[in-house]
Amino acid sequence: MNIVLFEPSEISLPLPLDDRRTRHVIDVLRFGVGATFDAGMIEGPRGKAKIVGLDAAGLRLELVWGEEPPPLDPITLVLGLPRPQTARKVLEEATALGVAEMHFVTAERGEPGYARSKLWTTEEWRRHLIDGAAQAFSTRLPRVTSGRQLKDLVGALPPGGTRLALDNYEGAARLSEAVLSAPVVLALGPERGWSANEREALRQSGFEIVHLGERVLRLETACVAAISIVKAKLGLM
Repeated sequence: MNIVLFEPSEISLPLPLDDRRTRHVIDVLRFGVGATFDAGMIEGPRGKAKIVGLDAAGLRLELVWGEEPPPLDPITLVLGLPRPQTARKVLEEATALGVAEMHFVTAERGEPGYARSKLWTTEEWRRHLIDGAAQAFSTRLPRVTSGRQLKDLVGALPPGGTRLALDNYEGAARLSEAVLSAPVVLALGPERGWSANEREALRQSGFEIVHLGERVLRLETACVAAISIVKAKLGLM
């Protein structure tokens, strides 16, 4: 946690003693009254928080705001809905890398039960975005959707830019060889990969099928690798 993030509704209230952010400040950073640490308002500016009190009501802070961080990168992920533990990793790592949007779609080779996980039926998924942003010292959170069908999602994408789908079986070229123009949409299948119907739907929607090389990677690893390559080719890292 490289920056402690707050919802706008929280900034005038004490931070409860059992809040994990309070425990991080007290137990990990070992800060007491008078200490300052980096803070941020979600979707707002970064700044400094000074501890002005610590009692039964919680951690009382004085917040001073500075400039807002830069916008997110023009990269959208379209992902076949993976198992929840994989989705948690993707949510955090892709947020830390600065993608603007993530869309988790139902896929023919995916497990329907994954959509009923508490990750998606509660607000848990948003907490992983906040963790990823805090790791990256940012206040920006990507837009996230889940549960739509692939054909509906790709049909609603805005025109322009580059569309690439990763596939180990029919990828004709390496992602590193692709010519990119922003914004970039990256589509990655579920753990069992895209079906033949889905590959055809992606092609019909303007996606080029590419690959990351001969090695078969876990979805969370492939996401990090693909985003990193795209960011490097766009001059964003």
